[in-house]
Amino acid sequence: MSGTVIVGGGQAGFQVAASLREAGYADPVVLLGDEPGLPYQRPPLSKAYLAGKTDAEGLNLRPASYLAEHRILHRPETRAARIERDARRLILADGESLGYDHLVLATGARNRALPVPGADFAGVRQLRGLADADHLKEALAAAERVVVVGAGFIGLEFAAVAAARGLAVTVVEAAARPMARAVSAETGAFFTAAHAGWGVRFVFGAGVEAILGEAGRATGIRLAGGTELRADLVLVGIGVVPNAELAAEAGLAVADGIRVDATLSTDDPAISALGDCARFPSPFAQGLTPDGSVRIESVQNAIDQARCVAGRLAGRPAAYGAVPWFWSDQGRHKLQIAGLSGADDASVPRGSGDAFSVFRFRNGTLRAVESVNRAGDHMIARRLLAAGTPLSPEQAADPGFDLKALASARA
Repeated sequence: MSGTVIVGGGQAGFQVAASLREAGYADPVVLLGDEPGLPYQRPPLSKAYLAGKTDAEGLNLRPASYLAEHRILHRPETRAARIERDARRLILADGESLGYDHLVLATGARNRALPVPGADFAGVRQLRGLADADHLKEALAAAERVVVVGAGFIGLEFAAVAAARGLAVTVVEAAARPMARAVSAETGAFFTAAHAGWGVRFVFGAGVEAILGEAGRATGIRLAGGTELRADLVLVGIGVVPNAELAAEAGLAVADGIRVDATLSTDDPAISALGDCARFPSPFAQGLTPDGSVRIESVQNAIDQARCVAGRLAGRPAAYGAVPWFWSDQGRHKLQIAGLSGADDASVPRGSGDAFSVFRFRNGTLRAVESVNRAGDHMIARRLLAAGTPLSPEQAADPGFDLKALASARA
């Protein structure tokens, strides 16, 4: 049958399949996913789904009829075992062989395990997929005290949901502030105060030494130094590891993700990689990483990269250069980020109270904007970054300076 085989039935993999058809690609398209059911959205799992504002069906990216109408052969609960590059064959876990003209690796990432004693106790959970969210729903219904290990987006989104249910929530973070790798100290301080106002307690600069338990069930955690925190539910959210083993075993270049070029092709021209599993060169990572490459975990990146790959396979190759952007809903506050910032970037606040933005500058050049409850600033920031429009720190700091006019003038 050949055609294009896509390994990974998440946002990136589904979007490649859909975008291939939108681009007029006529050859067979096979979409392999290792989970049951239809491809679905992950971001709502830690927010709307846990809070009961949407159900599993509401998470689906498209109904089954869409896949059929667009001739996308979706095969759930199907795992790829190895790639035979010379023969252009993908071998599945059950021994079946699939030939391909082009192979797309959209294998995503998996949660990083907490390497301490007791991490396998009942009551210790992570959140990555729908099954995880369903288990967490059940655990939340019976919990009274919750400890969240990791103050990243997922940990804080979950903490907000748990606090809204009236549970006692403590967030433990090894860094000195929340979301330290993603946002400025100013934005971190705002969300620390917001969560504290909802009853969430923070313990910063603390490592976990062990999960405490009785009869195989978690009863709390012990921090390095001996402090113990009681809990009947522990959520671990300490980052992810890219699923790059399939590529590495096939001899493809791998280093914190599958290495790809500007068009998202691996060092095998018959294989592409994208989404959470891929490390790619980005103009927005210049000066941020030693080689200007980055691996981005976001819906925007998955969708835009999928369109880039589909365009190339349909005969319209182009370098990937989309502006990275992210969001996180925590309680009643929406955080939106455009661009990529580093720890040493200068911060210029604009606005105040519950609605403000922090403009991040590197060597006087705008590199990212963090917006809290200021969607207009976020959209302007994306336009400024995409166009490379010059903006000085002094202009960003001036509340009278018309950012919208600047962005429009360069449109």
